[in-house]
Amino acid sequence: MDLSSLLKPEAVRVLSDISSKKRLLQSIADMAEGLIGLPMSQIFDALQERESLGPTGVGNGVALPHARLSALTKVHGAFIRLEKPVDFEAADKQPVDLVFALFAPTDTGVDHLKALALVSRTLRDQTLCNKLRANGDPATLYTILTEAAETKAA
Repeated sequence: MDLSSLLKPEAVRVLSDISSKKRLLQSIADMAEGLIGLPMSQIFDALQERESLGPTGVGNGVALPHARLSALTKVHGAFIRLEKPVDFEAADKQPVDLVFALFAPTDTGVDHLKALALVSRTLRDQTLCNKLRANGDPATLYTILTEAAETKAA
């Protein structure tokens, strides 16, 4: 599994008008609706349900919101860079500006965990995060993410 199998170029965005965690989750759900073909409300509810178990802000300005959806057949990803960080209730209390959302089938087994681990490992690299924060072009962000993961795998 690699990031290019989870993340498509059209699933990378830079957003400037997000002011809260709830609004961010709504934007992720709205974006994912077009990517995975499920209703925005269903995606949002699944993201909210997961967040109610514990925040997915992992620290250093990174969040990994994720949800399981029964209608899916494979794991999908979406990446958002926020121009203005928002509070995501992260363990280190730092606001979040790099968000990688994952959507997995309900019965995906280990693929969901492998995808989470891959994304987590990738976004733990501070140099990579600095490059992501320094770029505002979605195509460039996609390239940074997918090339970094390929380099680590090699």
